[in-house]
Amino acid sequence: MAKKGVLLVNLGTPDSPQTSDVRKYLNEFLMDGRVIDINPVSRTLLVRGVISPFRAPKSAKLYKEIWDKQTGSPLLYYSLKQRELLQQRLGDEYMVELAMRYQSPSIEDALQRLKDELVDNIRVIALFPQYASASTGSVYEKVMQLVAKWPTIPSISFVNSFHDNELMIENFAQNGAKYQPETYDHVLFSFHGLPQRQLIKSDHTHSYCLKKDGCCDTLNDTNKYCYSAQSHHTARLIAEKLNIPKEKYTICFQSRLGSDPWVQPYTSEVVAKLAAEGKKRLLVFCPAFVADCLETVYEVTREYGDEFKELGGEHVQLVESLNDSPLFIEALEGMVKG
Repeated sequence: MAKKGVLLVNLGTPDSPQTSDVRKYLNEFLMDGRVIDINPVSRTLLVRGVISPFRAPKSAKLYKEIWDKQTGSPLLYYSLKQRELLQQRLGDEYMVELAMRYQSPSIEDALQRLKDELVDNIRVIALFPQYASASTGSVYEKVMQLVAKWPTIPSISFVNSFHDNELMIENFAQNGAKYQPETYDHVLFSFHGLPQRQLIKSDHTHSYCLKKDGCCDTLNDTNKYCYSAQSHHTARLIAEKLNIPKEKYTICFQSRLGSDPWVQPYTSEVVAKLAAEGKKRLLVFCPAFVADCLETVYEVTREYGDEFKELGGEHVQLVESLNDSPLFIEALEGMVKG
């Protein structure tokens, strides 16, 4: 009896924290036309001539801070655990493969393994709760480009997003509840940032996105594919689960790159503002990530934590990601079978 195929895809990680491997990763990542969506010639000059040569050595130092001697990259480690645990949960009827959009293990190799197994169909889940062209869209474009070359194409389905998945929301809420949010001065829901132009492109009406204040506050038919609107919705659902009042939390965006305006408010500016208001203890959720990585373990805990203390704050506490939580594996099972 033929198996059903499942392909889990996360963003990617360098093969090692060495500068050469980090540069290789950055080049592949940033040369993606959905990530830096500008003229290809300009993108090449920008990435290979400016960003990669200067950013690779700096990023390598950061990766060394989070790299475990035994398990390596936390993103890859937890992604592999998610694949393993989902395979156990689904059983022999399914074949679960893991890939990274950039670097190893590759989407091409993972698809080939599913093809060699003669699976009946393939369910593709990009491990990004909120849809963005630069993440989910890029994964699915790559999958379609590769499968389009096959003589026989099996039935393939995609999970567009899972920003409001009940089990995922419950998982983040349980992780946060351990830290007693009511004992913190303020709570941040910090999502990965995107250039504003990418939000505007997702508005097919060309008349809604960033045209008025609060356009992302509530999901509707116009902004249902908007990364920022989905992020706001995720944060509200987690806050409601934990009974965190609106005035006690802020939705913000981190990891901006370049001088163009990105989704706002910026996490770094929110941290500075809260310190100026005399806040001492911050609790930070990062619900754009289902596995801890550089952006959570280092950027929030170290960078924002140090900035906050320098400005008079006392402590920034990161709520760990979903990682190998049984509840998240159950959520993935539901996405596979749904």
